[in-house]
Amino acid sequence: MSTTGANADPLATLGSLSGVAESVESVRKAVDRVYGHRIMRRRSNEITSEAALRGARGSAALSGADWALEEVRRRTDFSVDDEARVVGAALRLTAEAGQLLSIWRQSPLRVLARLHLVAAADKADEVGRPRQDGESVDEPLIELPLPDTAEVGGRLDGLAQLVIAGSSAPALVTAAVVHGELLALRPFVSHNGLVARAAERIVLVGSGLDPKSVCPAEVGQAEQGRAAYLAAFEGYVSGTPEGMATWIAHCGKAVELGARESTAVCEALQRGAA
Repeated sequence: MSTTGANADPLATLGSLSGVAESVESVRKAVDRVYGHRIMRRRSNEITSEAALRGARGSAALSGADWALEEVRRRTDFSVDDEARVVGAALRLTAEAGQLLSIWRQSPLRVLARLHLVAAADKADEVGRPRQDGESVDEPLIELPLPDTAEVGGRLDGLAQLVIAGSSAPALVTAAVVHGELLALRPFVSHNGLVARAAERIVLVGSGLDPKSVCPAEVGQAEQGRAAYLAAFEGYVSGTPEGMATWIAHCGKAVELGARESTAVCEALQRGAA
């Protein structure tokens, strides 16, 4: 996505694309249903914690570690193999994202670096900074050609400027663009998908759309499946209005499904309290 041009707020332009307004409204209604549930008034912390766990599981599934929820809940050692490390990284990112909300609007690139550091759980030289010329990227889900480091730097700076300046676009649009741009750039040597989805969560929470973080988009992304995720992402990288609208709608559906998941958790808690 190009962040240059005559329009001072390109994200607002995306918000006017055909079909996007409907997605935005549908997401808002789904989120409102969760927040209006009677259980949220008494036990919102429990819903937030459960949403975090389920969101981490969903993000890990998209990155190739498709574990059952109860296995994620039960496991304590996330260092035994590659899949366990992916799940552990997703859990750490979900926990860390909530601590970075106040920094995001002032220094999004600092937040992205921190997210990668947390995901990698490593002190290697390439961790916590954008990749350099000659460094490979471990991101098996995304097989598109890698942008070169000069393009990565320029587009990250453009994305950061848009975040810092703020936008009149709906939160869903901003979150989808942040998510899509990080997937397209793959700015780090590893864990780019996990970081992109954590950054989307930060936008959705920090914007006020989902302030208690109870509508995990990662759940909905996983439920729609990796094939649908990649097909929608191809729309994003195409840069066409139709492709962008497809990606934003896909991200909106993911939030709706995450909201539905938390509504079901509320219902289960309500039945247990009856």
